[in-house]
Amino acid sequence: MVLEKVSTEADKKLRDYELVLIISPRLSDEEAEVAINNVSRYITNGEGTITEIVKWGKRKLAYPIKDFTEANYVLVKFQLGPALDKGLEAQLRISEEILRHLLVRVGN
Repeated sequence: MVLEKVSTEADKKLRDYELVLIISPRLSDEEAEVAINNVSRYITNGEGTITEIVKWGKRKLAYPIKDFTEANYVLVKFQLGPALDKGLEAQLRISEEILRHLLVRVGN
């Protein structure tokens, strides 16, 4: 994962985010934990802080995604500089373990 340099003082201010991950049900519990740790590592390497990780467990999907009808859901609450959120989304898009994700900025 490549981190971008933060250039201005305004970009150094951390913003609150919530991230919902839908992780492939083919992964074992250990492999799913590795996928979550990779996301956590990207956030902390970008000088962000993780405030909470909630594992919702395996849930039925509203519609099939890549022929799966259920998947593991994880909610991650964290703070990250605004310059790095696009990089995080890019990494999530290319990840084979993560079927879908939703990154939402909370607050201002």
